[in-house]
Amino acid sequence: MNPGILLPMLLVLLAGGMIALQAPTNVMLAKAGGSPVLAALISFAVGTATLLGVWLASGNRPAPSAFGALPWYAWIGGVYGAVYVGVAAFAAPRIGLASLITIGIAGQVAMALWLDHIGALGLPREPVSLARAGGALLVIAGVVLVRRG
Repeated sequence: MNPGILLPMLLVLLAGGMIALQAPTNVMLAKAGGSPVLAALISFAVGTATLLGVWLASGNRPAPSAFGALPWYAWIGGVYGAVYVGVAAFAAPRIGLASLITIGIAGQVAMALWLDHIGALGLPREPVSLARAGGALLVIAGVVLVRRG
């Protein structure tokens, strides 16, 4: 294995674990506030404050003109996260955390395969192969096993 990818892989593993922690903590917020949308709002406000602090500490100060040529869809990435957080706060107490996470991962893999296949959003084009499709089917099989278990 390329040693240059070990750290990014470990960080993604850690971040993935944090996604599993996010859903139940947002469920607590949703129950207290009576709304998964409010829970998502609180979650994003805390996340925004955290990111602002980290960004300010980093010293990175790009010129506003660096963003001028971006396409409109570059600005809506936060919508996807907001939808996920709100849906997770709603769905976790109804379908369970393991089902929420495995179904979410299946959706991520399906979308990632499609985006790679067409080379969308500046990604390098990586056509779907038999092995990659097989991996996606194994993820779906995992969803079925988690749901039935």
